[in-house]
Amino acid sequence: MYSKALKKILWILLWGGFLFVPMCVSAQFDAQAMYRQQQLQNGNDPNGTPIGANPFQSDDSNQQAEQTDTTKKKRIRKPLESYFFNDSIRALPNFSWTINSDYNKVEINPLDTTLATWRIDYPFYKEGVGHAALGGLGQATLPYNYFERPEYRDFDFAAGFDVYTYRMENVPFYNLKKPYFQFQYLESGQKKFREANFGLTVAHNISPTTGFNLNYRSRGTNGLYEWQKTKNQNLSVAVSHTGKRYSIHAGYINNHMEMRENGGVVGEWAIRDTVFEMPSGVPMKLTNYQAQNVYRNNVFFVEQSFGIPLVPVTDRDFSIANLPAVYIGHSFEYNVWSKVYTDVKGTYTDERYSRDEEGNFVFQDGLEYYKDWFINPAQSRDSLYERVISNRIFVQAQPWDRNGVIGTLNGGVGFDLHTYSQFRMESYLTGCYERVHESSYFFYGSIEGKIKRYVDWGADAKFYPSGYRGGDMSIGGNLTLTGFIRNRPLILSGRFRTETRSPSFWQENLFSNHYVWNTPLNKESETRFEVSFRVPDFALELGAWQGVVTDKIYYGLENGDVRIMQDHGTTSVTSVYARKDFRIAGLHLDHKVLLQWSTNQEAIPVPLVSAFLSYYYEFWAVRDVLRVQFGLDGHFNTRYYAPGYSPALSEFVNQREVQVGNYPYVDLFLVAKWKRARIFLKYQHINRGLFGNNEYFAIAKYPLNPGMFKFGISWGFYD
Repeated sequence: MYSKALKKILWILLWGGFLFVPMCVSAQFDAQAMYRQQQLQNGNDPNGTPIGANPFQSDDSNQQAEQTDTTKKKRIRKPLESYFFNDSIRALPNFSWTINSDYNKVEINPLDTTLATWRIDYPFYKEGVGHAALGGLGQATLPYNYFERPEYRDFDFAAGFDVYTYRMENVPFYNLKKPYFQFQYLESGQKKFREANFGLTVAHNISPTTGFNLNYRSRGTNGLYEWQKTKNQNLSVAVSHTGKRYSIHAGYINNHMEMRENGGVVGEWAIRDTVFEMPSGVPMKLTNYQAQNVYRNNVFFVEQSFGIPLVPVTDRDFSIANLPAVYIGHSFEYNVWSKVYTDVKGTYTDERYSRDEEGNFVFQDGLEYYKDWFINPAQSRDSLYERVISNRIFVQAQPWDRNGVIGTLNGGVGFDLHTYSQFRMESYLTGCYERVHESSYFFYGSIEGKIKRYVDWGADAKFYPSGYRGGDMSIGGNLTLTGFIRNRPLILSGRFRTETRSPSFWQENLFSNHYVWNTPLNKESETRFEVSFRVPDFALELGAWQGVVTDKIYYGLENGDVRIMQDHGTTSVTSVYARKDFRIAGLHLDHKVLLQWSTNQEAIPVPLVSAFLSYYYEFWAVRDVLRVQFGLDGHFNTRYYAPGYSPALSEFVNQREVQVGNYPYVDLFLVAKWKRARIFLKYQHINRGLFGNNEYFAIAKYPLNPGMFKFGISWGFYD
């Protein structure tokens, strides 16, 4: 399963070695230049000879000095002087950040080396109350919280895999005092059904301002259910330089995903009635179709900026973050996505298709999953391709200092070139796929600032004046108030955003073997309000969202077939969130609860209650050496018409046939941290067959994994 992955890692490490050598040579030349400058300041020429002295003189005093002075000149190591990082961030031994593709700013992120969320091995369970998932690791997911669902303007087929993929906005960069190497490997089940989760991070700073890193993730499963195999591989290679005036961030991303599509169970009875001893015996709809999706994504990006101080810079100015300055920058991204869906025509059998007059089950075979075969009546090969080339030029003005009442004024212009390609009937005659070219340009700007440590505020806007996506706009603002009681922060935040957005190209234009439409759609309009209150020292967080959506676009069912739909009314969605963690000595009682209401469940279906509860005990098994956690994690949501899933589209589909929910999904775990190593033991879905209604579905027709034992390790090296 990992032979190709290991080859890719070795190739990247070899490539990184070639990259590292010229960087080291460059660093050596920088050290030599610094040495020559130091000699001039000391009154010597660049070779170390006193200025005015004869370099060819060979008197005894000079010879004696050369023989006795064998002290090696110590290399002068410049500190981190970047305007991106304040003193508290610089003081950290190691830290990470991500960049913003529109603006000249970064977001600081902590390194995950603790036990805090180590027990949560699925990435889609780490944020909020979690996601509704198809079942296996590497398959598509959908956040329960409507306001956390990703809005993909480009290639929306990849939205369900957002938690796995690397993008320009989430590629990590590092600043490290020592080279960093970290890997993790988790697995479960027999080889035939194995689930594996592998991660590798290599990072190194050549100087305090320059570094590179490699991140690789390989996650997938051979499938507990029939025809459920997934392989999800994600790679990012990044280089950064954050100097006193000049900064550059560049990287390469490769996302590769393969999913066998089983179409879900033929009926809920196959899970609810537990008539099958092994999960592999549960009948699925697409096993005879041999359906499969393959995604490929390649991205190259570079963002750079140069600071121009508006006042003279003195030796006392450690950074230009506290000086009036103007920054000029450019951002470039080359992003290519492709998706290939294949299948062969087949049928499936439902042993409990219906009931007769006496209440007995009626057997039905010869059932077909897809109603239409537009291109080929025997098999499918739907290939979709999308390329976006983005350029942004921005200017950032810093009137006084970066943390002032008016910290920065930002403005920019962007230009995107879009290329779309798909098969059409005309392709039979031309011998090539049809390509559609579009271009869009936009203006954007923002203003932000802060008042000491008490107030942070900001506002931003983006507008597409004409052409492709012409008339789209986004306006938002945020305000954060921070108070302190006995030096403990209380944080009140508010956000507002109103948007008008065009439908994606694929929502209006699609030609495939099973689905065809060419439907002009209205723009969506949405206004959101968000308020949150946090007390970090008491592990308390309260939040509320209110959204109003007009002309909502979604995938739905019409006469049992998937269609693109648009609700021309107005839908209101309200979400209320609460998080409170209680601690009694070593006992932790962690609670996350989300309440949601939608005025139109057909357009925006959400469960009334979603919750993630974690009860565990944490203690030192060996003081300052071995830290241990053991306990239970539980996920729950109330019953509602959860979306289904279309394998050919890789999209979630609203349906009104099957309700799922009211089932607690509980994991038992034991994790530990021994020095730099973290150890992982878990039995997932321990309550299967013990309590609950035995309908462990989060997405309609797609059962979650039955019970399985998992183990693994994560190890970090800082030298």
